[in-house]
Amino acid sequence: MERKSFGNMQCPIARTLERVGEWWSILILRDAFHGLTRFDQFQKSLDIAPNMLTRRLHSLVDAGLLERRQYTDRPPRFEYVLTDLGRDFRFVLLSLNAWGNKHFAPEGASVLLVDSETGAPADLMLVDRNSGKEVIPGAFKIVAGPQAEEGVLRRLSFASRKAANEGAVDYDGELDEDAIAAISKPAKTGSKKGAVKSAAKAAAKTLKLAEPDLKAKRKAASKQA
Repeated sequence: MERKSFGNMQCPIARTLERVGEWWSILILRDAFHGLTRFDQFQKSLDIAPNMLTRRLHSLVDAGLLERRQYTDRPPRFEYVLTDLGRDFRFVLLSLNAWGNKHFAPEGASVLLVDSETGAPADLMLVDRNSGKEVIPGAFKIVAGPQAEEGVLRRLSFASRKAANEGAVDYDGELDEDAIAAISKPAKTGSKKGAVKSAAKAAAKTLKLAEPDLKAKRKAASKQA
């Protein structure tokens, strides 16, 4: 069965998984951050089949996270080094390491992030660079961006209505312009606000055209019940 591609999904998480979602890929990146660059080094560290390692390395090169460089001519040998895109994945790996230590290390931590000067273990937290505030539930929320299409708007509208304690919420329920504008309203950032509102209004118009079909389906379902 051919694997479904996430590359065209309008979701940054899905598009990231398209590039690093296979577990060997993340472990190869982990080892690359530890300084491993050569095929035999990755193979010994991971105990991975050569054909699988070849596929994963080529995939990471194609995705732009690793660069393939020749380091000897006779015989031709290549190494795999992190690109700027690959180095940006460091924060994801550090978060995974902290989460794994917290939930899946009953015997105690085997890998720690520590202060380079004091040796004290680090306690990771997510902080907004602009405000300096810790990113915790309630302090921040996810909203639709200017390019959000129907699927994103419907998913975020569902989350917004559910958070508002509206009881049973129909995922395919009516989605009006006010609901979209409410979940799409960003902080006061000048022109961005207008762009987001315009996108929300356009999406609302599109979704309203689909509402008669949704209502007809619900009416038919109630009759059958």
